[in-house]
Amino acid sequence: MSRLALCADVGSTYTKVAVVDLDGGGLVATAARPTTADTDPRHGLDAAVAAVDGQSLPWYVCSSAGGGLRLAVIGYERLVTAEAGHRVGLSAGARVVHVTDGPLDGAGVRALRAARPDVLLLVGGTDGGDAQVLVHNARRLASSRWRVPVVVAGNADARDEVAAALPAAGIVDNVLPRIGVLNPGPARAAIRDVFLRHVIGGRWGRGFGALVRAATPDAVLSAVELYADHTGGGLVVVDVGGATTDVYSALPSEVVPPAEAAGTLARARTVEGDLGVRWNAPGVVAAAAAEKLPHDGLDEPARARAADPALITDNDAGDPVDLRLATLAATVALRRHARGEPGGRGRRDLSDVRLVVGSGGALRHAPGRDAVGVLDAVLADHGGGWPVPRAATAVVDRQYVLAAAGLLAAEHPQAALALLRAHLRSP
Repeated sequence: MSRLALCADVGSTYTKVAVVDLDGGGLVATAARPTTADTDPRHGLDAAVAAVDGQSLPWYVCSSAGGGLRLAVIGYERLVTAEAGHRVGLSAGARVVHVTDGPLDGAGVRALRAARPDVLLLVGGTDGGDAQVLVHNARRLASSRWRVPVVVAGNADARDEVAAALPAAGIVDNVLPRIGVLNPGPARAAIRDVFLRHVIGGRWGRGFGALVRAATPDAVLSAVELYADHTGGGLVVVDVGGATTDVYSALPSEVVPPAEAAGTLARARTVEGDLGVRWNAPGVVAAAAAEKLPHDGLDEPARARAADPALITDNDAGDPVDLRLATLAATVALRRHARGEPGGRGRRDLSDVRLVVGSGGALRHAPGRDAVGVLDAVLADHGGGWPVPRAATAVVDRQYVLAAAGLLAAEHPQAALALLRAHLRSP
């Protein structure tokens, strides 16, 4: 008898479940039900599980319901430690809502509060370097009496002083132990733990919180890492959502990222908080205009979607407006991801990437050729200031296997890899 597991992604709009054969990595059954985030996400999850008769199976659950994890980064200075913290926060599945650097003062704390983060990531200084700013900021946060979880991943030499100021903080290894050396693992794990205990558990109680293993973006990045490790060819995932468009990339094994003071990640994620086909549809139109991309006739449909985010595309024919918005969102998001920051910081060479995966409801519900056409438009975008992949295959994650594979990656890597190989390959 096959061993089965149930993988669930509790999203802001829909809860998607998949029953996976752990022995062969086959997809046995799938279902989706509306997420009940306004009451208790467990209700929508239970309904989706019942649809595939998965109540008795082991559950692997990730979630981005309620907007996911909001993270603020406090660094020593902008171009190195704050930037390193920003990159690590994104890799942990967070939406980075505020980045600040230097010694915190009253105005700085007020600006932090105004960003409404769920978690603070406090970084600063290489190991053995200047500890003054890190210790000052820890003491300033302590004196503010602000009850928000703090993860500290800065200069190891300041650990005792920081722990004395913030005894409840999670203190882990430095994200930037040396200039140019980025160490994301410990901080990423600590942020994940805070997300599960304080954010998920705090919003919906221990019942739902005990089920969730990761933020959905964190799970997807785990799948990207697993697939990249076993293919070596590099891949890009573009997830066009209702509120944001996320881009994940894993560089080919033979490509060495250019060295930067803030460190580099071979596997990275960016979040474009102004690009979405529902809540932030007007942001897509504005971004397209700024990038000089054609967007005629989209202003009013975009405003209508932002006013009624429940307007979901779920018909077999797809929605041509959604596809246009998704194409623009994906194109702008890839441009930003590859170009990096002004001055070239964070620039990523994706020219040798061999697989581009599209995800999100607008692509999933569109006819096959139309959905792949969104990605083809991205791969034909030669006006964005970055070299597009030269010979990449474009596929759509129609069954949402990325989240499921990421959830299984640690305990059942072979099943996760088989799932990815079966569903993310050229037809």
